[in-house]
Amino acid sequence: MRKLVWFITGIWILAVLAAGCSRPAPSQPAPQIPPVKKLTVGMLKLTSSAPLFIGIEKGFFREQGLEIDVKWFEAAHPIAVATASNQVDVGGTGITASLLNMVAGGQNLSIVADKGREEKGYSSSALLVTTDLWNQGVRSIDKLKGKKIGITQTGSTFHYMIGRLLESKGLTLADVELVPLGKLGTLMAALQSKQIDAVIVNEPNITKVLKDGYGKLVAQVGDVIEYQTSGLFFSPGLMQDKETAIRFMKAYIKANRYYYDAALVKKDGKPAPGVNFEEVVTIIAAYTGAPVEDVKLGLPYIDRDGRLLSEDIGRQIEWYTKNKMVEKPLDPKSVYDTSLVDAALQQLK
Repeated sequence: MRKLVWFITGIWILAVLAAGCSRPAPSQPAPQIPPVKKLTVGMLKLTSSAPLFIGIEKGFFREQGLEIDVKWFEAAHPIAVATASNQVDVGGTGITASLLNMVAGGQNLSIVADKGREEKGYSSSALLVTTDLWNQGVRSIDKLKGKKIGITQTGSTFHYMIGRLLESKGLTLADVELVPLGKLGTLMAALQSKQIDAVIVNEPNITKVLKDGYGKLVAQVGDVIEYQTSGLFFSPGLMQDKETAIRFMKAYIKANRYYYDAALVKKDGKPAPGVNFEEVVTIIAAYTGAPVEDVKLGLPYIDRDGRLLSEDIGRQIEWYTKNKMVEKPLDPKSVYDTSLVDAALQQLK
């Protein structure tokens, strides 16, 4: 009997031990996944929006728990207005006199990252003259005195570029006749019909004009001046939500690097197609509606880490103020904020 009791007890102890061994180990805490947040991004269908297109298509924003809702615009100024009033969370557009006047007037709008600039060695914007004038010897900026030059509108990036180019050769805006014509297509048509003598256009329009034969290249803007043409803006609401703002910036920087490595790395002194080049131009073509071959002609320079050419913002404010296009005194540091790029880069290392 005693043996039976010991036998049953042994079996019970073994069963308890087995049960203990089969118990699952305490689970490790799951990696923290950022809560999904929806952000509205306002932009134009331009190649300078390439990192935004890439970030959406490659899932870089999704990796940061961000759902991007794109709102398309037809002009630059309404993007700035929508961003400043929290109608969109992020805006990407040109830095113009009207935008600077908004900030000078008390609107809370922050330029936080690069979205395209003129840089030496990269074809983005250029000064062209009619072929007739070229044949007559007008082949440099200093020969433009007294000429009619087309721009999009007063206070635009085109207005700034022609002003700075003239100043580089000792001329001023008073030495030429500016003709505001609105759209780029109208500028090109006016050059072709010789209603104007010169114009600044961007790629792929530069190559189109040269191929069609009615214009000649005088100067690439980036070879004469460094110029922060456009920027990425955050709304007042997003600027207050630093955690979400940095998540967005991390995805944007990742997309910038993808774009830069595919399209902007130089070989033998010139930008050369890199890894993922065809994929990148296909994404840009899909979003802009431009043919792939046209996209390849005009891929603007954007800093690989999205860093602003912040010192140029001060130069722009000074120039627009001098030419009476910015109405009130404006501290450059009230216009831009580089802290979010810095914070995102710190986390990406």
